[in-house]
Amino acid sequence: MEIEQPVTPPRAGRREWVGLGVLALPLLVLALDVSVLYLAAPALSADLRPSATQQLWILDIYGFLIAGFLITMGTLGDRIGRRRLLLVGGAAFAVASVLAAFAPTAELLIAARALLGVAGATLMPSTLGLISTMFPDPAQRRFAVAVWMTTFSVGAALGPLVGGALVDAFWWGAVFLLGVPAMGLLLVLGPRLLPEERGTGTGRIDAWSIVASLAAMLPLVFAVKELAAYGPSVPVLVAAVVGAAAGTVFVRRQRRLADPLLDVALFTRPAFTAAVSVLLVSLLAVNGLFFVLPQYLQLVSGMSALTAGLWMLPLAVGTVAGSLLTPALARRFGVPAVVAVSAGVAAAGSLLVGLFGAASGPVALVALVAGTVLGLSPIGVVATDLVIGSVPSARAGSAASISETAGELGVALGVAVTGSVLTAVYTGRLVVPAGLPADTAALAGEGMAGALSAAGGLPAVTGEALLGSARAAFGAGVGAVGLLSAALMLGVVALAVTALRRTG
Repeated sequence: MEIEQPVTPPRAGRREWVGLGVLALPLLVLALDVSVLYLAAPALSADLRPSATQQLWILDIYGFLIAGFLITMGTLGDRIGRRRLLLVGGAAFAVASVLAAFAPTAELLIAARALLGVAGATLMPSTLGLISTMFPDPAQRRFAVAVWMTTFSVGAALGPLVGGALVDAFWWGAVFLLGVPAMGLLLVLGPRLLPEERGTGTGRIDAWSIVASLAAMLPLVFAVKELAAYGPSVPVLVAAVVGAAAGTVFVRRQRRLADPLLDVALFTRPAFTAAVSVLLVSLLAVNGLFFVLPQYLQLVSGMSALTAGLWMLPLAVGTVAGSLLTPALARRFGVPAVVAVSAGVAAAGSLLVGLFGAASGPVALVALVAGTVLGLSPIGVVATDLVIGSVPSARAGSAASISETAGELGVALGVAVTGSVLTAVYTGRLVVPAGLPADTAALAGEGMAGALSAAGGLPAVTGEALLGSARAAFGAGVGAVGLLSAALMLGVVALAVTALRRTG
């Protein structure tokens, strides 16, 4: 009886590795665009004079539409071809970047940012799907995913620094033009170096599924962002209910369709569901620290935005080091062990932040958060690799879109939950000096920024007393966030030793 030998996946060659560099171009631009606008916001506001509502939409609509269209674009890439969708999205991103750079009004800038968001939603699932095709060997694929994640982390870390430098040297619109040369190179090199592959679907997209998907994602993302910014409210509750109802309709429709927009059967795969869960919880945990650290550096330590960005560079270094070490660690010790130990290191770092970080000053706090990030980074690599590696290559784009959607929700929920915890602790710990006017006391009670503003109009002794109390209250809030992150990371440890144990 002849014994069937296992099939060894082909290994990638020079063409694929150069192609990975091409895939890094749109990802780097996408990461830069997440944060590059924040330092340009003051100059932009002075030029276009947007209303408060318009300014919020300029900042937020990009992320809203990326999150809303990820599932649609991931599946569309599986249907029409990921390379084709990537090139179309890259061209649209370049055009939208030029429109945003030279927008003469706030309304046109919002429209351009909306187009950037829709185009951006094509990039991440397409690049991850192509990595699945180009690197069928598991070890090589895991290293390619590590490079993919490192590129995004470096871009996000450099965004504020690049944004500040461009605004100082040119004008606010220059921050948008970063995407034009990168997308131009993608359009020239992509057809030569990137393969094309599509799934087994009919190519027809169910319009009602798209509507239901957007009706679910957009209100849910809006709800968590509004919760983070303003706390619980009727609009937040309504948006959450509408999103949940639309999500239920979406899932039921996908189960009935012969060729669904999203194959919900993916969640019957234990490795896939466990990886998505790990990714969601770990990003929720770490983004709490990402949310409070810049505020601490600027509001408590008195740093400028640019200086705070420089102080946060060790976090990028930790991300790069942790990500690039992951393939070797996973090969040596196995995925469950790497995730469990990494989450344990991150939990220990978060616990130290909770117990000592805020009280020990900015150097110690940055070091502890950087150590937490170093511990956490391998989780993102192995979880993302498990997501795209646990499904057939033909469905890699759809799987990648779910991974990225979990990431977007993890970030949004992390900010929302952290904001609520920070506000509650700050409000409970703040001691307002006796005799302050009611409106001044209310302003100080809104947060550390409000306390700084309120103290500016008070006598020196009273103002310093208010700021001392506000700094202590904010520090207590940072500690509470650290403890919450530690608890969440212990949950990731539990997932690693139970749900991920069978992935090897």
